[in-house]
Amino acid sequence: MSAPLLAVRGVNVSLGRPAVPILREVDLTVRAGEIVGIVGETGSGKTTLARTVVGLVRPDTGSVEVEGTEISSLRGKALRAHRRTGTVRFVFQDPLRSLDPDHDVETVIAEGLAVRGVPPVERAAKVRAALELVGLDPELLGRTPGQISGGQRQRVSIARAIVCEPSLLICDEPVSALDASNRNHILRLLDDLRDRLGVGVVVISHDLSSLAGVADRVAVLYRGRIVEEGPIGEVFDDPRHPYTALLVASAPRVTGTARHPLHRLRAVSTGATDGCVFAHRCPFATEACSVVPLPVVRDGRTAACHHTGTWPGQAGIDPTTEGARPWSSSSVS
Repeated sequence: MSAPLLAVRGVNVSLGRPAVPILREVDLTVRAGEIVGIVGETGSGKTTLARTVVGLVRPDTGSVEVEGTEISSLRGKALRAHRRTGTVRFVFQDPLRSLDPDHDVETVIAEGLAVRGVPPVERAAKVRAALELVGLDPELLGRTPGQISGGQRQRVSIARAIVCEPSLLICDEPVSALDASNRNHILRLLDDLRDRLGVGVVVISHDLSSLAGVADRVAVLYRGRIVEEGPIGEVFDDPRHPYTALLVASAPRVTGTARHPLHRLRAVSTGATDGCVFAHRCPFATEACSVVPLPVVRDGRTAACHHTGTWPGQAGIDPTTEGARPWSSSSVS
């Protein structure tokens, strides 16, 4: 098997004064032509992970490699030179705020090419090609971001990212500011670009269900730690970590379809723990959860839970009637 395009190994990140842990021992790989989703609730560390991958945040420990280059160790001119290559490009959550309102679409898309010193004639051709790839009409080139729709602005953002021919796209909540119709169009566009360009794509989202039709794999992030990872269809249909099950249970469902039994449980934070990052909310926590769990690897999937395969909801048992109990202060030492 070929080397991964992106390899994040044992990354820890702390921010603020006093320092607060944001990412904890994060491992993640992405291969060329693969879409990997990162999901988790607000504050789980998703955006910090994205910023670490593109070199905007430096990890305290661990490494981040892109195409074999360890970017976490680059400094000064070396880091600026790496960024100019355009190997990794970022698509932001809010295109209206990330696009210069005073520049027209052509200038916005060509920005990265100008920094790299691409001649104007070649630049114009590449901009038009990128615009065509994202499904926009060339007549928009003379308009400003404020003169086009939200869906069009996000396509311009994606065009700006792919015009430099990157190997890896990092998309931070790329559809959260859009309506349902535009969300589906943008997700299908990312899937199409993966197939046509062979790029690796990381899509960050708080919504597991929105990635079900586009991502190959998903990593579930909670309080800075990846608690579950695997093929997205398998993770969605058979979650092996209680937090993942709660995410699945919270996804909108068509009336009459089956829901995971955990949808009846209310997860309430009751304090911190030095062990499993989810123990303070988990209805199945025991004294064993006072120790940080090692990821259990089985059938190409990982889950950081001491009770993987045995907690009631996973076994198909209704936790509201067969022994499940809310977490209490006596459950975890």
